[in-house]
Amino acid sequence: MGARDFELLDAYSQTVSQVAERVGPSVAAVQLHDRQGKPAGSGSGFLFTPDGYLLSNSHVVRAGQARRPDGAAIHASFSDGRRFSARWVGDDPHTDLAVLQVDGLSQGALTPAPLGRSAQVRRGEIAIAIGNPLGFEHTVTAGIVSALGRSMRASTGRMIPDVIQTDAALNPGNSGGPLLDSRGEVIGVNTAIIAQAQAICFAVAIDIAAVVIPQLLRHGRVRRGWLGVGGSTMALDRRIIVPLGLQQSHAVRVMSVEPGSPAEQAGLLSGDLLLGIDGQDIASVDALYQALHPERVGRDCMLKVLRPGSSSPLYLHARPVEAAQA
Repeated sequence: MGARDFELLDAYSQTVSQVAERVGPSVAAVQLHDRQGKPAGSGSGFLFTPDGYLLSNSHVVRAGQARRPDGAAIHASFSDGRRFSARWVGDDPHTDLAVLQVDGLSQGALTPAPLGRSAQVRRGEIAIAIGNPLGFEHTVTAGIVSALGRSMRASTGRMIPDVIQTDAALNPGNSGGPLLDSRGEVIGVNTAIIAQAQAICFAVAIDIAAVVIPQLLRHGRVRRGWLGVGGSTMALDRRIIVPLGLQQSHAVRVMSVEPGSPAEQAGLLSGDLLLGIDGQDIASVDALYQALHPERVGRDCMLKVLRPGSSSPLYLHARPVEAAQA
């Protein structure tokens, strides 16, 4: 290796180290105990507000329970050795996200992790994970963003859209911890690994969390419209954009349609490109997620769809229903 190679490695090492030092204090080890005081589960979480609100995974705070965990004893331990009780605020199993509030943490005692924008992330960027794998608290691992726009099935059976794939090493216990970029901003919430596979790990995009968090803080749950579509964000070829006069460069490619869903009843098919809803461009899975807001539940809407082999869009009538609560 030449001197230039060592300089690059040193710069990479410094980046990871600086991010860990800056964000590490906001990351907590989350432990749950049942009503008998027995350990019920563990994972990670991170502060995202200065007054003690903690973001984690739904499957961490539920720890196998079918019902919400507001009766469980929850504790959050930080890297400075302090341990606090925490209470359940709300969770959304459909996106595997949860919010807790740490009790007794004074305003400004710990700096929250800064939230970034997952829409600005690119493949190949540095990805840094901090969490508590297998009980080893406040562990740092690093890799790259391997892929974007993945969909992953949640424990409820619904598809989590816009999942980030990374090769930063994750293990049981990392769930709920932050996935960070080189600036130390949160781009995802680590949520899953592929069993019997190496370097295939997933995080829920922070742009999805930004939509979910306000509803969890306000209602303890998320009320949303549901079409029954699994999809991924796809770049549009200019041979599609120009003839159709589109203003968008991306759309949602339909990967699956659930039987009996509003999407199936509307005639949507796997392979279709979903371009818009009620005149609103749908240029990403995140945009689709946001478009299915509570006001659309039970109301007719118009889907603008481009079907493979067709030279002009189809317009399909659909009526989103409220997504079932877990």
